[in-house]
Amino acid sequence: MEIIVLGTSAGTPTRQRNMSGLALRLRGARQWVLIDCAEGTQHRILRTPLSVMSLRAVFITHLHGDHCYGLPGLLASAAMAGRSDALTVVGPPPLRGMIEAIMVASQLSLPFPLVWLTPNDLAGDLPGAPLMPELTVDATALSHGLPCWAYGFTEAAMARQLNTEKLRADAVPASPLWGDLQKGRDVTLADGRVIKATDYLLPPPRARRIVVAGDNDRPELLATAAHGADVLVHEATYTEDVLQKIGPGPQHTSAMRVARFAEAAGVRNLVLTHFSPRYQDRGALPMSLLEDEARAQYNGNLILARDLDHYVLDRSGALVRTEQAPTGVRAAPSTSDRQPG
Repeated sequence: MEIIVLGTSAGTPTRQRNMSGLALRLRGARQWVLIDCAEGTQHRILRTPLSVMSLRAVFITHLHGDHCYGLPGLLASAAMAGRSDALTVVGPPPLRGMIEAIMVASQLSLPFPLVWLTPNDLAGDLPGAPLMPELTVDATALSHGLPCWAYGFTEAAMARQLNTEKLRADAVPASPLWGDLQKGRDVTLADGRVIKATDYLLPPPRARRIVVAGDNDRPELLATAAHGADVLVHEATYTEDVLQKIGPGPQHTSAMRVARFAEAAGVRNLVLTHFSPRYQDRGALPMSLLEDEARAQYNGNLILARDLDHYVLDRSGALVRTEQAPTGVRAAPSTSDRQPG
């Protein structure tokens, strides 16, 4: 599974950071999904291997502008590129009315259908599998000024592989019967032996899981969704001391609080994002303050996300950055290159 970071700033962009956006796809797959779409997201997409033509679905966590104001422009660009395939949009119920009003006011006509879903549609009898056969999707309500959700993406169950070494050791000759065994069917050999499929199928690969949260001042709301997750992507808008000075009004969280939660939840990789513009790589409030605060609480693989960083979640559950940035993009060093202390 791959993550491409498209924006990491909270509220407003900075010279180095766009606002919220994140792409997710299976390793090497053409189709991908987008979680949040702030103004300027499509500019970031142009600096990645991604294409709006292969975008499968858009998931909006909530309707604050730094998470969704880029969606009308993205839809218009897809239309101008000649997209014809349907696009699924998942978000709070008012999102549809907002986009349709903009389309009417700007006379935007799309040559492709939009399929509208709400986070509640991902629960119960409508699982995520019909939406994306390779992933199941669920939603968890969060705590913010507007209704806000986290989306969990779990790898679909994979077919069990044959234990070919055992088949050969037991003198089961290679033949079309192996295909029957892989499909779970027992077979009878020419010599009369009955071969049970369950005896020759390896355990299925562990399904990987990534949880991407919107703005949220109560990380504990993700106790079920994030428990044992391979990756949690969560806002860390402030350090704890700044959060205490600002107060609860904005309903954001601190690096300390989300890191403490991730440690308790057994999250293997914690990706912090949505940083207040007051934090800079160099300045009175350096980014290292957020990192140091989180590391004091969390012993897993900690990453402070940077725009255009590209990560791969491998089969073992390790999240590794694969490149500095696409061609022509200069990226600053990432904390993922450091071992957790």
